[in-house]
Amino acid sequence: MTGVSDTVIRVENLGKKYIIGHQTQGRSRYTALRDVLADGARSVGRRILNPFAQQPLPPTKEEFWALKDVSFEIEQGEAIGIIGRNGAGKSTLLKILSRITEPTTGRVELKGRVASLLEVGTGFHPELTGRENIFLNGAILGMSRVEINRKFDEIVEFAEVSRFLDTPVKRYSSGMYVRLAFAVAAHLEPEILLVDEVLAVGDAKFQKRCLGKLRDVAGSEGRTILFVSHDLPAMQALCNKAVLMHHGSIKMQGISSEIIANYLSLGSQDFLGEVSLQKHPGRLHSREKALQKIWLTNDNHEKTNEFSMGDSLLASFSFDCEHPVSAPGFGFGFEDQTGRRIFSLNNYMSPNPKNEFGSIKQGTVSLKIDNIPLMPGKYYISVSLVENQAEWVDFIERAIGFEVYPADIFGSGKIPDSSHGIIFFPGQITVKPNF
Repeated sequence: MTGVSDTVIRVENLGKKYIIGHQTQGRSRYTALRDVLADGARSVGRRILNPFAQQPLPPTKEEFWALKDVSFEIEQGEAIGIIGRNGAGKSTLLKILSRITEPTTGRVELKGRVASLLEVGTGFHPELTGRENIFLNGAILGMSRVEINRKFDEIVEFAEVSRFLDTPVKRYSSGMYVRLAFAVAAHLEPEILLVDEVLAVGDAKFQKRCLGKLRDVAGSEGRTILFVSHDLPAMQALCNKAVLMHHGSIKMQGISSEIIANYLSLGSQDFLGEVSLQKHPGRLHSREKALQKIWLTNDNHEKTNEFSMGDSLLASFSFDCEHPVSAPGFGFGFEDQTGRRIFSLNNYMSPNPKNEFGSIKQGTVSLKIDNIPLMPGKYYISVSLVENQAEWVDFIERAIGFEVYPADIFGSGKIPDSSHGIIFFPGQITVKPNF
């Protein structure tokens, strides 16, 4: 059994409060100096009359708890995934662990050096060269020049930036930036490594190399990793444990596969045949709440979330925009239980992507799939609305879920199950014996 001394991260009753402002309706966006002075004078007057009274927040401001009562422990050598929707508090937690921001309540105990990779270029000075930033980051971690020199060539080779080593990093592309930042963080031997979504910037080849390095760091090298990502298959491959955050609190923690399944079910609204999208928790990249509702129907025009292999599925969603959207793009994305994207389709992919109507404000979009080519299991559909092939109008991740049940799709009396893969092809196998 692991002793208490092996605990390298201990978080107790952690909370982080922010004060957020709101623009009051009918009030000018700009405040005159006389208004600021008048408000200040009133505040001073209230304090003089009653110095012990708690001063109320202005009506245009409110408290927002990004984290509330968060507690957990992580032992040396563990790779822990942290998942949750945007705004769940994941990045705030890592910023507190990195000592970038202070908590409002609670405490954090860390044992060992901490390296953070929270966003592209964190910890880099833009005016310094790649070479100088490697030594700067090593010094911040408390390493000697001899230690940094010992790792220097390995870092440069991994980051693939040797040609630009003496170029100021402000001239690096985002991909070069993140490659060097990851190489520095992973190779300078911190006891604790915090990684927040930045690997999404790199290309597929580099992401694969990063995940391999992270496995080495957590495995043979025995260091501790906290990994925040929306790439759930990668997280499941790297982390044997996970923490699910929801509205600033820990909703669940345990085996990563179980936590991921629970996380995906948050947006499915119990796999209903029709789901309202106005308050959907999966809304991302949205400038307005244009998507109204989504529903699924079968060949009998019945709304349902249950289909058999080989059935036909009609997915539809309605939208109502504040203003007409020009050259609109309507998209559907299908995912499996692990969050792995199976396929995506939008009207821009058609041979003639120009819409006949030019712009549109409201309507209904449908996608018909004949003979669903999916193996038994649970699946999710994400939907989106884009303007001019560039700007997100509204996007909802895992807007609705549905389940595919097994069927004798080949007419052989054999019913395939999910262990045979995700999709099936209605192919035929022929055998020609040689005599």
